[in-house]
Amino acid sequence: MRPRSIRRLLRRPGAWVGLALVAVAVSAALAAPWLTTASPIAINLQAQLWPPAALHPAGTDFYGRDVASRLLFGGRATLGVAGLAVGLAMLVGTGVGLAAGYSRGWPGQALVALIDLLLAFPALLLALLVVALLGPGLGTLAVAVGVAGIPHYARLARSIVLTERAAPYIEAARALGAGPGRILIHHLLPGLVGPVLSLATLDAGWAILHVAALGFLGLGAAPPQAEWGLMLYEGRQYLSAAPWTSVAPGLAIALTVLGVTLLGDALSDTLRPKDPDVF
Repeated sequence: MRPRSIRRLLRRPGAWVGLALVAVAVSAALAAPWLTTASPIAINLQAQLWPPAALHPAGTDFYGRDVASRLLFGGRATLGVAGLAVGLAMLVGTGVGLAAGYSRGWPGQALVALIDLLLAFPALLLALLVVALLGPGLGTLAVAVGVAGIPHYARLARSIVLTERAAPYIEAARALGAGPGRILIHHLLPGLVGPVLSLATLDAGWAILHVAALGFLGLGAAPPQAEWGLMLYEGRQYLSAAPWTSVAPGLAIALTVLGVTLLGDALSDTLRPKDPDVF
């Protein structure tokens, strides 16, 4: 980002709020081993469903496990998987979109057909299909959510390339002998950085929600490992007796997604290209 764009971004109150929420969530997840001494998986049946107190700031669950500790370590799983998923979708989707937008003839048409095929499936259903093929687990979850997000980046990249491939500077590069690879990497790819980064920031909230949803369905972390979606699933039976077991992970998901969305909106407005049809 250019210094002018950074200054424009930092003048937006929403960017500051979003950045603060995201920074707190990521920092707490990374510093989990140093922020709590309680084990996230240690069972203590004598402390079942204790309410929040000094010893357990967020209470305990049915197995007597410290909810605050599970929340911190669960953030590592949820945010880590969501980050990997967004990175996978961004890299693969941008590459596919570049190739689809620049290619002529049947290769480009085949890539467009692939993008349309992926877009025909609802994202959660596509992720469920990938998990069904590869089996449950956090690694599979990252691949599943990443595959579901690929068509968004591919469509964005393709639309920009279609607009730019006939631009005078591209024609000049061809006239000077630049090959397709050099044109794609050195001339077209830099123009995608801003829009793709903006979309990635917005998609991070989408990825967190899908990771948590699949974890709630039992397709992510395996018990007793902590993960926000799994914590919601485990606490659903005790909403009336011990609401803190579900409120804590639910609030963590909501605030983190809110922060990412606010930051993404501010970044999108700051980096929005002049042509509104790009999006």
